[in-house]
Amino acid sequence: MEPSGPPGAALSRSRRSSRSWGSNISNSMRQQGLGLGIQADTDDPFRRGSASSSRRHDDDEENLRWAALEKLPTYDRMRRAILLANHNLHGYADAGKNDDGLVEIEHLASGEGGRALLERVFQDDSERFLRSLRDRVDRVGIELPAIEVRYEDLSIEVDAFVGSAALPTLWNVTTNFLQSLIGRLASSNKKTINILRNVNGILKPSRLTLLLGPPSSGKSTLMRALTGKLDKSLKVSGNITYCGHTFSEFYPERTSAYVSQYDLHNAEMTVRETLDFSRRCLGVGARYDMLAELAKRERDAGIKPDPEIDAYMKATAVQGGESNIVTDLTLKVLGLDICADTMIGDEMIRGISGGQKKRVTTGEMLTGPARALFMDEISTGLDSSSTFQIVKYVKQLVHVMNETVMISLLQPPPETYNLFDDIILLSEGYIVYHGPRENILEFFEASGFRCPDRKGVADFLQEVTSKKDQQQYWYHEQERYRPVSVPEFAERFKSFHVGQQMFKELQIPYEKSKTHPAALTTKKYGLSSKESLKAVMSREMLLMKRNSFIYIFKVSQLVILGLMAMTVFLRVKMPSGQITDGTKFYGALTFSLITIMFNGFAELQLTIKMLPTFYKQRDFLFFPPWTWGLANILLKIPVSLMEAMVWVFLTYYVMGFAPAAGRFFRQLLAFFATHQMAMALFRFLGAILKSMVVANTFGMFVLLLVFIFGGFLIPRDDVRPWWIWAYWSSPMMYSQNAISINEFLATRWANPNTDTSIDAPTVGKAILKARGFFTTEGGFWISIGGIIGFAILFNILYILALTYLSSTGSSNTLPPDEENENETNKKQIPMVPVGTNGATNGPSQPGLVLPFQPLSLSFNHINYYVDMPAEMKEQGFGESRLQLLTDISGAFRPGVLTALVGVSGAGKTTLMDVLAGRKTSGSIEGSIILSGYPKKQETFARISGYCEQTDIHSPNVTVYESILYSAWLRLSSDVDEKTRKMFVEEVMTLVELDVLRNAMVGLPGVDGLSTEQRKRLTIAVELVSNPSIIFMDEPTSGLDARAAAIVMRAVRNTVNTGRTVVCTIHQPSIDIFESFDDLLLMKRGGQVIYAGELGRHSHKLVEYFEAIPGVAKITEGYNPATWMLEVSSPLAEARLEVNFAEIYASSALYRQNQELIRELSVPPPGYEDLSFPTKYSQNFYNQCIANFWKQYRSYWKNPPHNAMRFLMTLLNGLVFGTVFWQKGTKLESQQDLSNLLGATYAAVFFLGAANCITVQPVVAIERTVFYREKAAGMYSPLSYALAQTLVELIYNTLQGCLYTLVIYSMIGYDWKVDKFFYFLFFIISSFNYFTLFGMMLVALTPSAMLANILISFVMPLWNLFAGFLVARPLIPVWWRWYYWADPVSWTIYGIVASQFGQNESRLTVPGDDPVTVKKFLDDSLGIQHDFLGYVVLAHFLYVIGFFFVFGYSIKVLNFQKR
Repeated sequence: MEPSGPPGAALSRSRRSSRSWGSNISNSMRQQGLGLGIQADTDDPFRRGSASSSRRHDDDEENLRWAALEKLPTYDRMRRAILLANHNLHGYADAGKNDDGLVEIEHLASGEGGRALLERVFQDDSERFLRSLRDRVDRVGIELPAIEVRYEDLSIEVDAFVGSAALPTLWNVTTNFLQSLIGRLASSNKKTINILRNVNGILKPSRLTLLLGPPSSGKSTLMRALTGKLDKSLKVSGNITYCGHTFSEFYPERTSAYVSQYDLHNAEMTVRETLDFSRRCLGVGARYDMLAELAKRERDAGIKPDPEIDAYMKATAVQGGESNIVTDLTLKVLGLDICADTMIGDEMIRGISGGQKKRVTTGEMLTGPARALFMDEISTGLDSSSTFQIVKYVKQLVHVMNETVMISLLQPPPETYNLFDDIILLSEGYIVYHGPRENILEFFEASGFRCPDRKGVADFLQEVTSKKDQQQYWYHEQERYRPVSVPEFAERFKSFHVGQQMFKELQIPYEKSKTHPAALTTKKYGLSSKESLKAVMSREMLLMKRNSFIYIFKVSQLVILGLMAMTVFLRVKMPSGQITDGTKFYGALTFSLITIMFNGFAELQLTIKMLPTFYKQRDFLFFPPWTWGLANILLKIPVSLMEAMVWVFLTYYVMGFAPAAGRFFRQLLAFFATHQMAMALFRFLGAILKSMVVANTFGMFVLLLVFIFGGFLIPRDDVRPWWIWAYWSSPMMYSQNAISINEFLATRWANPNTDTSIDAPTVGKAILKARGFFTTEGGFWISIGGIIGFAILFNILYILALTYLSSTGSSNTLPPDEENENETNKKQIPMVPVGTNGATNGPSQPGLVLPFQPLSLSFNHINYYVDMPAEMKEQGFGESRLQLLTDISGAFRPGVLTALVGVSGAGKTTLMDVLAGRKTSGSIEGSIILSGYPKKQETFARISGYCEQTDIHSPNVTVYESILYSAWLRLSSDVDEKTRKMFVEEVMTLVELDVLRNAMVGLPGVDGLSTEQRKRLTIAVELVSNPSIIFMDEPTSGLDARAAAIVMRAVRNTVNTGRTVVCTIHQPSIDIFESFDDLLLMKRGGQVIYAGELGRHSHKLVEYFEAIPGVAKITEGYNPATWMLEVSSPLAEARLEVNFAEIYASSALYRQNQELIRELSVPPPGYEDLSFPTKYSQNFYNQCIANFWKQYRSYWKNPPHNAMRFLMTLLNGLVFGTVFWQKGTKLESQQDLSNLLGATYAAVFFLGAANCITVQPVVAIERTVFYREKAAGMYSPLSYALAQTLVELIYNTLQGCLYTLVIYSMIGYDWKVDKFFYFLFFIISSFNYFTLFGMMLVALTPSAMLANILISFVMPLWNLFAGFLVARPLIPVWWRWYYWADPVSWTIYGIVASQFGQNESRLTVPGDDPVTVKKFLDDSLGIQHDFLGYVVLAHFLYVIGFFFVFGYSIKVLNFQKR
């Protein structure tokens, strides 16, 4: 089957090729299937519904309407529906009613009308509805499309650096880069890693397949391979076919839908808008053609369908609307209707929860017409009932609609696991089993492994293939256990009857002729190009509205800068008409130009922020990439116009530019075109550089190049011949030309020229000529043409970059070194089965145990209030406070593992934060007692550990370094280094991180450790502090069953040492739940409904609830955790008309707990209250050393920040060196001095500003880690600030030395010791105060984004008052103080004074007599050599001042709201 090209425009939609129709019928039904509670295994799911047969056919009015409908041509018939007279939809439909009583479908396809129609067809008896839907299709003999996916001998491998070579240290990055360059000649030390090894299988329609496997077994890779979304760097062999067709014959991206495990969405859009956009882009597929065919066959057969269902199906086939009934269905089905109009949100915008984000990711693909679905880990962050509902819906869809679906889940509970038809078990890249769910246990029993009772089958399957875990499942008592490796299992499967059957089927090729014409999509996009552009434009406009703060801020910034510039270049201080007056006008024009150029810099960040979502949607073929690029270009034109107008309207007349209307508008045109060009340049840079750190550094470098050759720093005649091409290709030069010609060719500059050295008739032309600009009016239009040409060029390059470049970054851990693996495998860890309530859990802690004090924590009548949120006040809540915890009492004891359980929003994390003292806002009532004494937070932080739900760690250190650092600062100072390191090893073995000791931590979802490895690291970092009490917030969320078992084993081992451990837990499986000893169960509103022991097999909990009248008994083998949440849900309370919190408060159990709290409130005999001689466990010196050690290690492994820094320094140095080659040796005219001054100014300012900007993301990421460490009482904030500053000082000093050596020799400054060291000192100091200023801004603001905006505000001012654009004597008196407050001006003063302050050679000055350099500096610039001592002092003061503000802000300000 060849792909048919896009259908010709002449073909009307109703006659479109029948190849694609029908593919979406399933979707229209898939939507209805959702949540309809269909029993998939009833005898005949296609049985005719009762509704259609019981309808009154003799209704005359209805017959008349059908007759009217059937008379219409197909196109109109598809856009009208019939509503019965007694219908509650008439209110919505009246607007679209015609004389013949037919309703326009548009009015029922979306909005309130659509929702009302949905309610009508959805009713309670949804099964009847779904059957009548299917019945309608079957009755006229339409067959549904179905897809069979096969993969044969599929192998995927990747070349990667392994072991220590994979660590991204500055050294490794450099050597690996050089090796890849000469890799053709010598062997590279990359190794080939197999991800999938020769896997085979068939995914059949109408079968729901579960993909199981431990982390890094290749699940996501398999799914991506089957949907055609693999990374280009992977080597793939083998073949994948859909219905016998290879990927080249159709578009797999649109035929199948892949639901990624990463949630990438636009934070500023609501849930409904996000789903509407994806539905609109993915199109209706063949829904329309299928309905046309259906209606035609019904008319021929004289069948009248149910009018509501007819209206509904027609509504789902409406193409391209802003909203549609399909979206409402998807929202309803996924339980997202409650947050449909909430923003998705991110770290800066409050939005929906993680579990809801996951469902939005799923919903995005469900709104489309794809027939094959591949869903990757869709249950992360969801509670089991939501997961169950979604999978149940998908199962109905598969069975009724012939879909092909594969889902991978991490910890499927038994009831969800039982919904699946087939299981694929993947491990270490091998397929261990692929076949019916019923046969899988039989397969493992044949190998000697049996699943125990009270163990979820899915959990068993994920553990049985691991050599570390399989021994506990061995059941041949008479035979000795022998470990079975994964390749052995894979071999055994081939000879197992299920495997044999599958291989037999694979040998018979699929008959292509049987493929349904609508099964495979051969059209690349769901919408036409025009429709795509409309859809993308409307979304981008919406995002601009939501981001309006940024645009308003930029305009306000322009206004403030404009007001300052106006008062610096005030017209009364701006004489005109003489050559010497030109300098200040140049300054004014250049400052305006720089401001307009820099104002486009924000576009770089906006572009990079939007890229991840764009790449996802581009790769899923939502829209052609050029539509997004074009929408961004077009929508920014009004922004440019607005900003140019604000600047020119404000400043033009006040600054005293040429007072003619024509010249005013020409300046406006020049600035508008420049702003467009700057935005296009930064958009293009964002699209090719893709990461903030690199883009900031490289962006500054590009700006520098554009700026050096912009015609202001260095006139055309002084540009070296080897750089003249750069002069002509700098877009800023054309802008400078345009605005200068516009000003200096005005009549007031037409005085005759008196300077004989410049050959020009008028003063204005002389000024232009001296600078090497055009001197005719035509030059203005040439320049404007040049600017527009550049804008168009950059925009074209931007669109090309969007179309062809791939996204960067993937989440992958470092493959361990083989040698390392073998060593750790020798030290096998003794198995501790995660048990059934302590029966098997004796202390089993091997090795070293540091002494600690067992402590109990009791709390009584805890209430917690926060200020009433503004949204709730608007909804009419009168109270000033909102209560989150209500009268909570309980006790946690040593050696007892307590679970905190409750539905989402019950207040589990809130209670934990209150008890651990982590809340930064709100008021707390009640008492918290620590082993008989009131809890004091300072001492409590020392003896407690808190594993947060979000795993926050420094990204650029290894696992071992992270843990060692925590131990260093948290173990008491009397533990020596050797013991400390042994203890660290012990803890790493305990949480099974020893294999990953040299893996980089990385950023979540970007690179480094996987979710469960990160979770284990979080636990290790807390355990290593040897705490007496540990709080863990959801230690098993986001983990697969095996990882959860490892984590729980670590937790259990910790409890067995006699510590007090409390875990909140979301979705426990039976064996995880029963490894707890006590339970504190909470309900919504923060109230306790059970607190006490679980008992063996949870019998105490079960007895307590079963004793309450009306509560259903638990069935044998059912998960007690799931059962207790079901029987105590708000629905159950309403049904039984009881309040479980009140029942508990009046129970014997409550009185027993109060007695226990009373006992624990009295100190044990001989026990003193906790006290420590010092606030922190290490002294200040040790804190500084530890912090410096970590920062140093972290910087060494952060090449994007540091390698880029040195590379840019070298490039900048070479550019300056070659542009100003040996200029220092020849000082003859004022212009020569001016050029050198320009070189000094640009050399200092640009690299300094780049340092300032690039240090910010690094500090911002580390700051979130700092908040966690500060809360844990690890060190004094000052030691942290010192360490971070020190490590920057080292890198800045090296950077300064490199820069000085390059520039000093190439520009040809005087080689005298004092001059050289002055120069070196000023360069290094300037790098340091720029960097510290950037760090200080991050410490003062809540986010790096805001700090960055502040920089874009401060830098132009530092630039303006640096003494270059306008010399100090020319600055008005009222602004002169800012010159002295500007650090850059001191650096320029220092460099110029030290190099030339004593130079006695003579200078020629245009329009004046020659003077000595020394006198010229003193008279014109106010620079004296004698003042150098103060200049040096000022540099020290700036560095120290910025450091103290940084340190103080870090200590005092906390932007983390809890």
